[in-house]
Amino acid sequence: MIQYRFGVEGDLTAPSDDRLTVGDPRVIDFLGKLARKLLAPAVARRHPELGSLGFFLRPAELHRAVEHMQHDNALVFPRGNVFHIPPANVDTIFVYSWALSALAGNHNVVRISERSATAAETILTALNEVLADADPVIARTQRMITYGRDDKVTAALSQWADLRVIWGGDSAVEAIRKHPLRPSARDLTFPDRTSWAALSADGWRAADPAQRRAAVLGFTNDSYWFDQAACSSPRTVFLVGDDTNDVREEFVTLLLETVGQRGWEIDAAMAVEKRVNAYGMAATGAISAMEFPANSVTAMSLITVPDAPRRWIGAGAFPFAQVSSLLELVPAMNRQDQTFSHFGFSHEQLREFALALGGRGVDRIVPFGSALTFGSLWDGYDLPREFTRLTTLVE
Repeated sequence: MIQYRFGVEGDLTAPSDDRLTVGDPRVIDFLGKLARKLLAPAVARRHPELGSLGFFLRPAELHRAVEHMQHDNALVFPRGNVFHIPPANVDTIFVYSWALSALAGNHNVVRISERSATAAETILTALNEVLADADPVIARTQRMITYGRDDKVTAALSQWADLRVIWGGDSAVEAIRKHPLRPSARDLTFPDRTSWAALSADGWRAADPAQRRAAVLGFTNDSYWFDQAACSSPRTVFLVGDDTNDVREEFVTLLLETVGQRGWEIDAAMAVEKRVNAYGMAATGAISAMEFPANSVTAMSLITVPDAPRRWIGAGAFPFAQVSSLLELVPAMNRQDQTFSHFGFSHEQLREFALALGGRGVDRIVPFGSALTFGSLWDGYDLPREFTRLTTLVE
């Protein structure tokens, strides 16, 4: 059974006479009011990730996105109908995906997972509050729905769509792709991804105590906001330089302090799971040592870079590996790799690393604290333009 969480009920597969344009003022007005709701101090304190979302939806940012959608040699139009299937483990991603698509003038249906957390509920409440005073076209063209495992509904929405946006990993992509699209439609997929962190030993030693603490705070936010399960949360920390033991020791100490100060907690069951996974890695010869200083932090010593795990092994689980330079990491990177967060490197070092990768792996290279910051360029896609279509006009 379909439960409508935002918008109005009706036949989702029926064509609508409502027309939206790229950068439609009615959509910009709606999203701007939503941004103000999410940026309210009470909301931002309760869900810090919603503050970042509100910033992304500010009118100034929206106008920049619309400007980016324009094309010098073609007319730009909405792609049409867009069906979004976001993941359950990151309960803000559906707004980024939907908002850019709505901004492009598309009619949207977003399936909200039944397992979404309280942040999603807060967003949906804010959406409905803003909807009350919005232009009626918003409710007629934008839908947030929840339904259980119902292949008939998914199949119908897939046939309705001109673009289907699938988040959530390889298995989710494969399951949804069993439902065919119209020949003119296509998929935009976000399958399993792995992300990494790199810390320059020289850069760390050159930083003052305040800079080090700020770096660890940023790393903590990247790792703990979504229990390290977000695709852009770091799975392994690469220590770059010679004799990095002192850097690792201070980093872990500051990490423990910061996690405690921020109130991040890992329950006993998760702590046990991390311990089991650590011993499992030791049994395979992937790690040479492990530390369990608290439930919130598990530190492991990788023997070689290729041993770095690509699967999620628990919240607050950090394998460490030492290399002499970023270039040593290049052979281990592949197309599954998404975000490479860093601290202490020069622009020249990072550029050299990116050029050596040559597009074969890693879509984002960002400083600590920015791994979870959503951008319109994501997973190698230019999303504002993915949600539009072009018509050439030659006189």
